Amino acid sequence: MLQKRIIICLDVRDGKTTKGIKFKGNVDIGDPVEMAAEYYRQGVDELVFYDITASSEKRGIMIDVVSRVAEQIFIPFCVGGGISNVADMRSVLLAGAEKISINSQAVKNPDIISEGASLFGRQCIVLGMDAAADRAMPSGYRVVINGGRTATGLDALEWALKAESLGAGEIVLNSIDADGTREGYELNITRMISEAVGIPVVASGGAGKSEHLRDVLTDGKADAALVASMVHFGGYTVGAIKEYLCSEGVPVRML
Repeated sequence: MLQKRIIICLDVRDGKTTKGIKFKGNVDIGDPVEMAAEYYRQGVDELVFYDITASSEKRGIMIDVVSRVAEQIFIPFCVGGGISNVADMRSVLLAGAEKISINSQAVKNPDIISEGASLFGRQCIVLGMDAAADRAMPSGYRVVINGGRTATGLDALEWALKAESLGAGEIVLNSIDADGTREGYELNITRMISEAVGIPVVASGGAGKSEHLRDVLTDGKADAALVASMVHFGGYTVGAIKEYLCSEGVPVRML
């Protein structure tokens, strides 16, 4: 059985790591460079860096912060926010990232997925998807963009399948309804998309305790679990989470 991955997300605003609940009420919590170094020491498998206001502010990503984070870690590093074309992708990769996350821009210009996959390989292209429960949609979930500010007409399952066909190599699926609540991942949509696509799915939004990761990596069929609040605020370490998962029979990489 393939090992499951634990990924920590650093949401960055104005050069500081920040965190909110359901994309609202964000507070600054630290220096992303220092936090990345600490989580690397703890044994996290991958790190994700989102410049969360780049798209809404219509500016490029903070490439200097990306570069300084990349200097501190030697694990796969995914970066997103404000990436609007392949030149932006190239800049992020040259700054030290291994993967590029595209979210709002992929909805507005789906060709960016295939262009990026063609130039850099599909293993580099990660679709970031923010989904909210909506009974009006065929799958029961609607894609939302611009940091949770703008609802689209896209069905979440339909968009996942289309993104895969265009060349996305991975999907980070974030539940807006669960984001920051620390009450558990949204298992239904995670399982639905994980079973429908042939690429890895990373569950995001709602982790509050180790049992939540166990559930989404088993019942939710996710390939990886992304955490933020539970390690930023909740007193958990990467090592403690992995020890628990190992004890529950979930295969993870141990230090």
